Amino acid sequence: MADGLKHNGKTYKLVMFDLDDTLAPSKTAMSDEMVELFREMLGKSLGCIISGGQMGQFQTQVLDRLGEFEHRGNLHLMPTNGTRYLRWEEPEWVTVYAEDLSDDQKSRALAVVEEGARELGLWETQTWGPILEDRGSQITFSALGQAAPVDAKAAWDPDGRKKESLRAYAAERLADLEVRSGGSTSVDITAKGIDKAYGARRLMEILGLTVDDILFFGDRLDEGGNDRPVMELGIDSLAVHGWEDTHAKLSAIVRG
Repeated sequence: MADGLKHNGKTYKLVMFDLDDTLAPSKTAMSDEMVELFREMLGKSLGCIISGGQMGQFQTQVLDRLGEFEHRGNLHLMPTNGTRYLRWEEPEWVTVYAEDLSDDQKSRALAVVEEGARELGLWETQTWGPILEDRGSQITFSALGQAAPVDAKAAWDPDGRKKESLRAYAAERLADLEVRSGGSTSVDITAKGIDKAYGARRLMEILGLTVDDILFFGDRLDEGGNDRPVMELGIDSLAVHGWEDTHAKLSAIVRG
């Protein structure tokens, strides 16, 4: 195991990150600067990415950019809000667990979130890619579609009220499932009790870590945000606003 990174007098064995608007703009590949810093960090500590996105997004946004590098085994991937966990076992990424939804849970979640979006006037006609997506262990509603431009997504719901109204609508009708705000225009539905805190707990169990060993970077640590459960576990968390902010704060820790 890597030695770890020092920050504010503590040594962290693992640094955990949200992906969209933390390591990279939403649905966009990591920048050259972040790629260089991320590789450097993985030479000194373990790393984990935990995000609502599916593995395909991790591939295009992160793995394709990182390419082959010496410390790939120090990186741990938790797509769909920690409902899945993959690690590098030469020569490929291996799924350690996947908490898939049942067919009944999926069909009910898809029906309710579409019904709610239409009833609340949130079902858009100008979209980029699918609005509803079955990610196996997660159902995701993306108001403008999966491939919507960052600017359009930022303008759609700047104060988060639209997304919260749909989350509340779906949560009331899907009491046996977990319904949370996702990215800037998305709502994520998983099995009950499974969120980023669940993923963090499972990772700690598997790697033999405690909350004191982890430092977390996230852009949605606010009340109701999908990064909040990690912080509520007692894991030291840094709130960031975009990848540039993450880069600046992480660089100060990695490069001292």
